[in-house]
Amino acid sequence: MKYDIIIVGAGHAGVEAALAAARLKKRTLLATLSLDNIALMPCNPSIGGPAKGHLTREIDALGGEMGINIDKAAIQMRMLNTGKGPAVRALRAQADKRLYQALMKETLENTDNLSVKQLLAEELLTENGRAIGMLCETGEKFYADAIVIAAGTYLRSRIIIGEVTYDGGPSGQRAAMKLSQNLADLGLPLMRFKTGTPARIDARSIDYSKTERQDGDSAENFSFMTDIRTLQTLPCYLTYTNERTHEILRKNMHRAPMANGIIEGVGPRYCPAIETKILRFPDKERHQLFLEPEGLHTNEVYVQGMSTSMPMDVQFDFLHTIAGLENSEIMRPGYAIEYDCFDPLYLKPSLESKVIDNLFLAGQTNGTSGYEEAAAQGLMAGINATRKLDGKEPVILKRSDAYIGVLIDDLVTKGTTEPYRMMTSRAENRLLLRMDNADARLTPIGKEIGLATNERYERYLTKKNEIESLTDILEKKIITPSAENLKLLEDNNLPTIKNTVSLKEYLRRPEANYDNVKKVFNIENFSNAAELEALTLIKYEGYLKKQEDMVEKVEKLENMKIPESIDYDMVKNLRLEAVEKLKKTRPLNISQASRISGVSPADISVLMIYLEALKRKNV
Repeated sequence: MKYDIIIVGAGHAGVEAALAAARLKKRTLLATLSLDNIALMPCNPSIGGPAKGHLTREIDALGGEMGINIDKAAIQMRMLNTGKGPAVRALRAQADKRLYQALMKETLENTDNLSVKQLLAEELLTENGRAIGMLCETGEKFYADAIVIAAGTYLRSRIIIGEVTYDGGPSGQRAAMKLSQNLADLGLPLMRFKTGTPARIDARSIDYSKTERQDGDSAENFSFMTDIRTLQTLPCYLTYTNERTHEILRKNMHRAPMANGIIEGVGPRYCPAIETKILRFPDKERHQLFLEPEGLHTNEVYVQGMSTSMPMDVQFDFLHTIAGLENSEIMRPGYAIEYDCFDPLYLKPSLESKVIDNLFLAGQTNGTSGYEEAAAQGLMAGINATRKLDGKEPVILKRSDAYIGVLIDDLVTKGTTEPYRMMTSRAENRLLLRMDNADARLTPIGKEIGLATNERYERYLTKKNEIESLTDILEKKIITPSAENLKLLEDNNLPTIKNTVSLKEYLRRPEANYDNVKKVFNIENFSNAAELEALTLIKYEGYLKKQEDMVEKVEKLENMKIPESIDYDMVKNLRLEAVEKLKKTRPLNISQASRISGVSPADISVLMIYLEALKRKNV
């Protein structure tokens, strides 16, 4: 059977890739190991948080599905880092995991141009170095003009619980045992990574009176298209490990798979197992744990912060030392999972393989961790596979455009030696890449691509016009230090003034509360989103200008393109390490070349001189 595009894997990367391709009018097949586990959340029951929330908003602004889906499936919303600046504030949602899956499955099954089938892909079919289809376990062959591999952590995956190991995927699923070796045989270099998950415990066995309740605090949504203001909510609860917990772990460290050689793969540095935390932070008296409900209709509770692959008897023992969990019953064990993934240095910025034409890879297959990182890659892979078939240039977001741009640039330029996690610190332009302005940055791009609907674009324009109107009002409203105004300010707990200023100027003062200013000076109402973004632009105008100036300088380097046909061996005075790294990565421009590990500023200078000489020679 022939399709335009085949997507292998229906996790968070696969569903975004499939929806993007189908919505862009390509006849699409989404192949999944299990129809019952589409958009599965095998780890934490949440979407968002620092940087990850930014990615979710960006996916939404471009026309993706994750934001819409989590808004419908959320059982708690919480805004994090509210005491910090707007660059790092981030929305996080607790999800009803089963509802999230059911809603995404329903969306997929009712999308035009999209077929969803339960299939295990075992072999990529190629012809003259180009992907043309796949062979499935059933013996069926499916053909397409482009393939997207979004296989998550299922490639040759192995579950590890203490000394017990067996082939299998997350949450008791099957593993894909043949596909990764097939792709390696075709020239894609393999890496072996590891991740893990904590035990799920029965809510009825928890003594919540010994824990701290954590309620949601936000009525915001992830999607710019969502108007939900009330949720059916559940609280989370906070508790801690203690010295007894740590002592049990230390006594049994010789049984930890990471210590006795059972685990071979590289684990995530930023989300370590509890046994790794004990070794890494021996002086820390306790570690924070969140008890997170997995849904409205289940008693399963996720113990956030307690990822482990310890033997079951050890898991029982250390859980029972924790306040509130003394009598807890494990419903699902914590475990580690090892899996194959591919070196992202062998990808183009479009996420197309450099080894096999028309083959795109997305998600944890590329060495990343996290639902949001996977979904962002899936969206871009689906978009770019479609554009490749249409003969259009790929959409490559710059680091100054989006966290998605930072994520993909980091992967294809620097590679990764551990499961990659997006963090705000990775984005040098993070004040420009806020959650509140994702629509301003990306919805026009989504509209041009064809994914952002007219309704989505109209919402963006409405908000844009509101921001401009409010800013104009605040610029034109002048306040003088008259006796009447000074009394008004004092009576409403607002800072005094000595000179005539506009309200826009006045609101730059940290102590100038906008709600009070709005009431005192009769400023008309605008949407919360428009007011938030307008005030951010006003308060941080100087900092934003500095970042914009830096972006302009970087863009000059991005405009210095490097010819695809360049022979780095011919560039005199380039160090051998730089030649090797540049040949492997094949950067598109000088800016990207400057971010490659092992390429020094001196190498960049040599390369720029060579390109300038080449340019003059060809004039």
